[in-house]
Amino acid sequence: MGAALLIGGSAVAQAWPGKPVTLVVPFPAGGTTDVLARALAEKLALSLGQPVIVESKPGAGATLGADYVAKSRPDGYTLLVGAVHHTIASSVFKKLPYDFQKDLTPITTIALVPNVLVVNAATPARNVAELVALLKANPGKMNYGSNGNGTAQHLIGTQFENLTGTDIAHIPYKGSGPLVTDLLGGQITMSFDTVTPVLQHIKGGKLRALAVTTATRSSALPDVPTLDEAGLKGFNIGTWFGVLAPAAVPRDIVARLNTEMVKVIQSPEFRKRMDEIGAEPIGNSQEQMAQQIKGETEKFARLVKEAKVVIE
Repeated sequence: MGAALLIGGSAVAQAWPGKPVTLVVPFPAGGTTDVLARALAEKLALSLGQPVIVESKPGAGATLGADYVAKSRPDGYTLLVGAVHHTIASSVFKKLPYDFQKDLTPITTIALVPNVLVVNAATPARNVAELVALLKANPGKMNYGSNGNGTAQHLIGTQFENLTGTDIAHIPYKGSGPLVTDLLGGQITMSFDTVTPVLQHIKGGKLRALAVTTATRSSALPDVPTLDEAGLKGFNIGTWFGVLAPAAVPRDIVARLNTEMVKVIQSPEFRKRMDEIGAEPIGNSQEQMAQQIKGETEKFARLVKEAKVVIE
């Protein structure tokens, strides 16, 4: 019986893919998740011999897209481009319609992208100390945008408030596209978005980068200090992005997806594209990604409790 199942599973994997594969992005177009998904899809389509479609399903701090994929047919044709936000959401939302660790199976991590504290160029603050002084002089009058309640940007913003003793209004968006538009327009004061959607605007002088939120500086912004260097000791939160499938997808198909995706992610062409957008390509094993998700879910559960992150 066991041998028959193995033969059946292998046959399914050999016949797959027989139609286009869809990568579900749980944010609107234009953000880092979307950019990474499209970069991966372009090369993966060549490797698989089938079109790879990128489809946006934004909302509820990226949890709507995750729920959609978790409940999709487990045939390997519908995949989620997940992110660190999903490990945070497990603690922030009181009740989710899915279990991120049980209802989805990891395939591989695409990349790690630092978050960066940016302000509109018209903001007088030139560094973190000046920004903190400005915020303290105007309690509750300034705001920061995030990609939604329960996302990494939300948690970083809350941590920043707690560590600096400031009061900043939180404005949740559905994704980086509308967030960056309002930041450029001056509707919001600041954000802790990933480097990718703001990099061109920083280089163009429309936004000012004050610090990155990871333990080390970003290769894309080598002159920008870390928050740790700016005085917020121990601050270290970045955003990873990876691909997951519904939990019941046959193991042979998941293994094939891992092999093909890692091959793309570790290729010179993909690495060059990641350098251009300030991302660090990863391409790890299913087991390594699973351990990453487990560890970060536990870590963020502690941080969420300490930071008192509340979904309104």
